[in-house]
Amino acid sequence: MQDHKNGSLLDKLNRPLRDLRISVTDKCNFRCQYCMPAEIFGPDFPFLKKNELLSFEEITRLATLFVHSFGVKKLRITGGEPLMRRDLASLIQMLSMIDGVEDIAMTTNGSLLARHANQLKKAGLSRVTISLDSLNNDIFGKMNGKGVQVEEVLSGIQAAKEAGLGVKINMVVQKGVNESEIIPMAKFFREQGYPLRFIEFMDVGNTNRWDMKSVYPKKKIIEDIHTVMPIEPIEPNYIGEVATRYRYIGSSDEIGVISSVTDAFCSTCNRARLSAEGKLFTCLFASTGHDLREPLRSDLSDNQLIDLLTSIWNGRKDQYSIDRNSYLKENIKKDKIEMSRIGG
Repeated sequence: MQDHKNGSLLDKLNRPLRDLRISVTDKCNFRCQYCMPAEIFGPDFPFLKKNELLSFEEITRLATLFVHSFGVKKLRITGGEPLMRRDLASLIQMLSMIDGVEDIAMTTNGSLLARHANQLKKAGLSRVTISLDSLNNDIFGKMNGKGVQVEEVLSGIQAAKEAGLGVKINMVVQKGVNESEIIPMAKFFREQGYPLRFIEFMDVGNTNRWDMKSVYPKKKIIEDIHTVMPIEPIEPNYIGEVATRYRYIGSSDEIGVISSVTDAFCSTCNRARLSAEGKLFTCLFASTGHDLREPLRSDLSDNQLIDLLTSIWNGRKDQYSIDRNSYLKENIKKDKIEMSRIGG
């Protein structure tokens, strides 16, 4: 068997596997237009049934194989909104007991975090990334599609901090929607001491009405902030980090920009994504996934599952963000998995 831990498990573009993102539900209590627009994800939308979801035991078995056989160090829990999965702390505890896991993180909209933060920390969660797209209640309420107020998310952020969790904030920027909030968000979270990451509006899935004209590019985000609070680029924390990092000059306070539209980082992408129903996706913009639920529920041994996972990663050649411009020029429409199924 290959010595996967020494980096011999490479895809066709010589990218190793280091990071596994695990979606635990396709449901969310928000209806953000860039992810789960309410007109598509309405009351009658056919969300996954309980028996279609991977169980905590199945997730843990797969995660163990990724860690022990392939050298994965980081696990991230996603959704949908992961806190809508009942008893999530039990899964965190199970994952935290896997020898070799160095970091367990979670991406959440923060609205349910205040009541769960302490329990999640005790179970072994290291940190959270909390999505917040505006400090203005009118703008934020429209963007989240449910009228949820900023204060609900801020209380979740505070609860996470008090529980001892690391906290980062993500802001999706859409031109004509919330670019006016870039400076207020930057100022507020710098004062609060939380790293803020701006994310270009991406064409994930097929339902969010993405258009290049709606993208507020990384270059403009940086110019806007630099004009008010001068910043300078700094080195990434590690190979494969998706955010380009900047530091406010004269301080250690930083921001980041995730720019998969105007400044693709496919060449260093080392992430795999496991959907809530047990499909493995090798790209955020993939059309199809590789079914792992059926093999898990059959009599396949761990070694057979390892061989299956190895063949999937060895065959990986995704670089959608690099290829996007050619798709746009040739007017090629590519079906893509919805972000709510694989957690961004």
